[in-house]
Amino acid sequence: MNLRIVIKVLGNILIYESFFMLLPLFVSLFYMENSYIAFIISMLIMIAFGLALKSIKPTSHTIRIKEGFAIVSFGWLISSLFGCLPFIISGAIPVPIDAFFETVSGFTTTGASILSDIESLPKGILFWRSFTHWIGGMGILVFTVALLPAVGTGGFQIFKAESPGPTSDKIVPRIKDTAKILYTTYIIITISETVLLMLGNLSLYDALVHTFGTVGTGGFSSHNSSIAAFNSTYIYIVISIFMFMSGVNFSLYYELLKGRWKNVFKDQELRFYTILTLSGILLVSINLFGTIYDTAGESLLQSIFQVVSISTTTGYATANFDLWPTFSKILLFMLMFTGGCAGSTGGSIKQIRLLLVLKLVKREFQKIFHPRAMMPLKIDGRSVPSDVVANVSSFFTLYVVLFVLGTAVVSLEGIGMISAASSVAATLGNIGPGFELVGATQNYSFFSTPVKLLLSFFMLAGRLELFTILTLLSPTFWKTEK
Repeated sequence: MNLRIVIKVLGNILIYESFFMLLPLFVSLFYMENSYIAFIISMLIMIAFGLALKSIKPTSHTIRIKEGFAIVSFGWLISSLFGCLPFIISGAIPVPIDAFFETVSGFTTTGASILSDIESLPKGILFWRSFTHWIGGMGILVFTVALLPAVGTGGFQIFKAESPGPTSDKIVPRIKDTAKILYTTYIIITISETVLLMLGNLSLYDALVHTFGTVGTGGFSSHNSSIAAFNSTYIYIVISIFMFMSGVNFSLYYELLKGRWKNVFKDQELRFYTILTLSGILLVSINLFGTIYDTAGESLLQSIFQVVSISTTTGYATANFDLWPTFSKILLFMLMFTGGCAGSTGGSIKQIRLLLVLKLVKREFQKIFHPRAMMPLKIDGRSVPSDVVANVSSFFTLYVVLFVLGTAVVSLEGIGMISAASSVAATLGNIGPGFELVGATQNYSFFSTPVKLLLSFFMLAGRLELFTILTLLSPTFWKTEK
C-alpha cells in the first residue's frame, strides 16, 4: 500500500476540517461566548498536524482501491478525533469518550447524543455539533475530492469507497466535476430550506442548525425537545419535505436540472422509496387516530413527520413516539432498516438494496415453476450485474449479523431487549433515537465506555457501508502486494 499518499491526503482533510471551524468560531464571537477560544486552539492544533502530514512526499500519487479504503476509513476517524476537540477544550463535553461519541454521531449523521441538557451549551458549540451533520452528510471525503488537485484520477477510489449504495456512478466523466455538482446541489437545498424556515419565524441561527440536521439527515437540534420546541405545523411540514428530499438520490436532481424528467419519474428506487414512505404514513396515521390524537389532521401530521424522519434516518422528533401504540412502534422500528436511496445523505440498508432483495426473492419463487428459465434481475430496464447482486446479498447478511451480535453485546449492560436492539439499529443505521432507554426523550449517556466505543464503531461502519471499514480489519488488506 502507498501509505505516503494516504498520509498526505489525511493531512489535507485535517486542514479542510479546520477551515470548517471558522463558521462556529464566528458564531461564538457573534454571541460573545468564551467558546471561541476552544475553536481557535482546535484549529491551530489541526493545522499543525495537517501541515505535518501534508509535508510527507509520496513516491507515487496513484490511489488504488486499498489506498481509497484506507483514506476514507482513517479520514472519518481522524475527522472525529480532532473534531471533538472544541467540546473537550471548551468544557462543554469534558469526558473524551463522550466528546468522541458525540462527534462521531455528528459526522456520521446519526444524531445519537449523550447530552441531557442541550440548551445549556454555548451556541457556537451547538452550531459546530450540527454543522458536523452537514459536513458528513455529503461526505468530507467527497469535499476533499472536489478541491484536492493532488488526488487526480485516484479520486474515484475515494468516491467509490465512501459512496452510499451498492454502486458508485459518476454523473459526469470527471470525478471532481461529479463531486462539485453534488455539493452545488447540496448547497442549493441547504439555502432553500434555511430561507423557508426563516419565513416560519425561526432565527437565522435556528434555521441553519436545523437545516444542517435535515439535509444531512442527522437530527441534532439546539433544543431539548427537538422540533417539538417550535410547535409549528409550518415548520413540521417544511422539515418533513426536506427530510424526504434529502433521502432521494442526489444524482436525480441533476437529471431534473438537465430537463430529463422522464428519467426521474421512471426511477424504480425513487418510486419504491415513495410508496414505502406513503404506506408507512397511512398505516401509522390510522393507528394514531383515536388512540393518541383526537383529530385525523393531527394524526396525519405527526405520522408524516415521524415516518419520514425515521425512514430517512434523520431522527428528528415532534412527539415522544415511545408512547405510541405498539403497532406504530413496530412499523417505525422496521423503517429503521430501510433508509434513504443510494446516493442520498440517508443511512441504513438503502432502498435500492431492499428492492433488489425483494426482486431476488420473487425470482426464486418464479424458478420453482420455471427452473430452466433465465431470469436476470433488472432495475430501470437494465440487468443488474451478478457481482452487484452478490454484493447486495453479502451486505444484507452482514448487516443482520452485526445487528444481532451487537444487540447481544449491548444487552450485557443489563438493559431490556428493546433498548438494546433499537440502540444498535439506531447507530448502525445512523438514525439516532431508538426506543425505551434510548428513545426520543432519552440519550446514550448511561452506556459504559466499551459500549460507547462499540456503538461509535457501528456508526462509522454504517456510514461507510460496512465493507469499507471492515476491510481494514482483514490481515489480507495489509499484506504487501508482490
